[in-house]
Amino acid sequence: MNRYRGLNFGGWLSQIDAIEEKDPTGFPGIDAHMEQFLGADDFTQVAKWGFNHVRLPVDYNYFFDEEANPIKSRFRYLDEALAAALANHLLVMLDLHKCPGHTFHDESKQVQLLFQGDKHIQLTVRVWQTLAERYGGFKNVLFEVLNEPVAPTPQIWNKVKDRLCVAIRSFAPDIPIVVGSNMWNWPSTYPDFTPVNDGNVVYCFHFYEPLLFTHQQAPWLPEPEFRREYDYPDDYGNGVVRQYDLRMSAGNWNKARFEKELAPVFAFRDKYDVPMICNEFGVYAGVPREPQLRWMSDFLAVLKENDIGFSYWNYKNLDFGIISKDESTHAHLERYNNPKRLDRQMLQVLREG
Repeated sequence: MNRYRGLNFGGWLSQIDAIEEKDPTGFPGIDAHMEQFLGADDFTQVAKWGFNHVRLPVDYNYFFDEEANPIKSRFRYLDEALAAALANHLLVMLDLHKCPGHTFHDESKQVQLLFQGDKHIQLTVRVWQTLAERYGGFKNVLFEVLNEPVAPTPQIWNKVKDRLCVAIRSFAPDIPIVVGSNMWNWPSTYPDFTPVNDGNVVYCFHFYEPLLFTHQQAPWLPEPEFRREYDYPDDYGNGVVRQYDLRMSAGNWNKARFEKELAPVFAFRDKYDVPMICNEFGVYAGVPREPQLRWMSDFLAVLKENDIGFSYWNYKNLDFGIISKDESTHAHLERYNNPKRLDRQMLQVLREG
C-alpha cells in the first residue's frame, strides 16, 4: 500500500483522566466523554484531508476490569469507531496504550508490574485475545501490541512482545501487527530489538527529540531545564538527564541530526526488509510558532525521503492537537483563533509530509 500517513485520536478512548484534569468542572463523565469528544465526522474529516489511517489509542482500564473481563457496554464505542473508519476507507491502528501492569507515564519511573512476573502478562494476553477475537475479521485494522514499553532490559521486552504477538495471532491470523522497541519506542533501542517471527508486522518508533525543544514549558515535566525557551535548529549543550539516568537532547540538533538518530531504525528496516512507521511525534503547542514549524518540516522531510510512514500526535487536544477546544492553557494562541479552533499551518505541513 501507499506510505502510512495519519493522525492519532488520543484522548478519546485513552488518557481520559488527562482531559478531565484540564477541565474538572466541565468534564461530563467517562461515557459521555466517549460519546461526545470524537465521532464519525472526525474520521470523515481525516479522510478529506488526504490521510489514510488513524491511530486509535485505547486504555484497557476503560474497557476491562482488573481481571481483564470485558466491560461490554463500552465496546460499542470501539465498534462505531472501526465502522466509521471503514466507511471512510481509512485504516485503524488499534493501539493498546495502557495494559494491565503497564503505562508509559509516571509509573515507568519504576519497574512495572508487567515485567515483574507472569500475572500481568497473562492479563494482557486475555485483553488481546478479547480484542483479536472481536476485531480480527476486520479488513481495515492493525493491532499495536503496546504503546511505549519500558522494560528493565531489552531482552525482557523481546520475550514479552513475542508472547503478546502469539496471543493476537491465535484469534487474528491475518491482521497486521504493529510493534516497537523498548524504552518508549526510541530509535536508539532498535539494535537490541528482535523481529517477530511473523511476516505480517509493521515496526514502529516514537520521536520527540530534542525533548528540551519539543516539550519546553510543558507543565508535566518538572526538571528546571524545561522552564526556558529554546530555538530550533540549535545546540542544546549537555541536554537533560531523566529517569534511568538517560541523557537526552544533548548537542546540536538539525535535519542532519534527525537522520543520524534514525540510523538504527533504517538499519533494522533494511536488514529485515520490513515496513516502518513513526506513529508518535510532535511539538508542544506552547512552543514558539516559527521554530515549531521548522522542526516539523525537517522531521517530516526525513521521514518522506526515507519512505517512513507517520501518525502525528495529536488530532485534538492533549497539548499537541491540530484542533484545540476547551484547553484553557492554549486558548490565547493565535493559531487556534478561528471558529474550528484548527491549526491550519500545522495541518498543511502534515498534508505535505
